Amino acid sequence: MIKRIKLISIPVQDQDRALEFYTEKLGFTIITDQPMGPQRWIELRIPGAETRLALFTAPGCESRIGTFTGISLDCEDVEKTHAELSKRGVVFESAPKKEPWGVFAQFNDSEGNSFVLSSSKG
Repeated sequence: MIKRIKLISIPVQDQDRALEFYTEKLGFTIITDQPMGPQRWIELRIPGAETRLALFTAPGCESRIGTFTGISLDCEDVEKTHAELSKRGVVFESAPKKEPWGVFAQFNDSEGNSFVLSSSKG
């Protein structure tokens, strides 16, 4: 049976720019960076997490670059993380918002892909 999500692919236009964003601004670590056809296979990990992210755009899926990913990244304190990432140059669509289910803020990566930063603690 299915045990976990192993890998999520993030569509990117510029792999070098995206790699710099995810490692320098978000603090992800590189698992692998190797040639793969006209692109590279770049796989990253959030420190302490099992799920990996690939900065790769499958052929024919270029229209996905710069859209809402539907991916929510969990953190302990959205306000604190929002402040730290903002200092590093991460662009947020709005300030953190409190909802009955928790706190969230939406941000964009270097390619215009949109993510949710959230916490169930309010």
